[in-house]
Amino acid sequence: MSFSCRRPEHKAPPEVYYNEEEARKYTQNSRMIEIQSQMSERAVELLSLPENQSCFLLDIGCGSGLSGDYLSEEGHYWVGLDISTAMLDVALEREVEGDLVLADMGHGVPFRAGTFDGCISISALQWLCNADKKSHSPPKRLYRFFSTLYSSLARGSRAVFQIYPENSDQLELITSQAMKAGFTGGMVVDYPNSAKAKKFFLCLFVGVSGALPKGLGSESVEKGVAHQAMFTGERTRFKNLKGKSLKKSKDWILEKKERRRRQGREVRADTKYTGRQRKARF
Repeated sequence: MSFSCRRPEHKAPPEVYYNEEEARKYTQNSRMIEIQSQMSERAVELLSLPENQSCFLLDIGCGSGLSGDYLSEEGHYWVGLDISTAMLDVALEREVEGDLVLADMGHGVPFRAGTFDGCISISALQWLCNADKKSHSPPKRLYRFFSTLYSSLARGSRAVFQIYPENSDQLELITSQAMKAGFTGGMVVDYPNSAKAKKFFLCLFVGVSGALPKGLGSESVEKGVAHQAMFTGERTRFKNLKGKSLKKSKDWILEKKERRRRQGREVRADTKYTGRQRKARF
């Protein structure tokens, strides 16, 4: 079984591949931004966090902070870890709301036990399956990563990794090292029958055994209904049911400003014009 296509991890180590030019793409390409946001939203959904409660989350392979933007919009606090200085420099320029750490996840997660309420990671974990140096052993690096991550997460929490597995052997390598480190859980596959919309999420539990969530699109759907459209539509409806503010609305802007104030940042005072819709200029 092979899922391989154009794989950036075969071209160069992550700290080399994600140079300044590549990092800029992640803030200038609208399609990349949209895909990153969708996958971050699904990963957070799979974390099954408490309703209406701010959590402290870890973002592994945070890059330029696109996934962190979604975490901030949802009212969560976060720390992002990445090996690419160019990506983190872009995140700093964008003034993301999370704290940023330059580190190789293969060396382990450098945080105290029980620090985080959950962890997400978008398109990063498969990089650990490569040996970019003679000293690199993928099984050992994966185990080091998972064992330190396990200890840094609060009991009963989850870690969700969106990954692009190269083949079944790579999936087995990743999951076996996660289970060896103490995690339970497994793989959630969204839209398994769609070559384009198919997505893999490794959903791991800390200290408890839970039932794996069902993958989206795994049930039969009406003929002619696009998988990706259903995915987006369903998630938008459920999000609105939770009572969260519509993005870019006045309430959303006020909530974001209040979060920045709590973080000690300088924020403009609210006025009657805050969040007002401006008329289009012709």
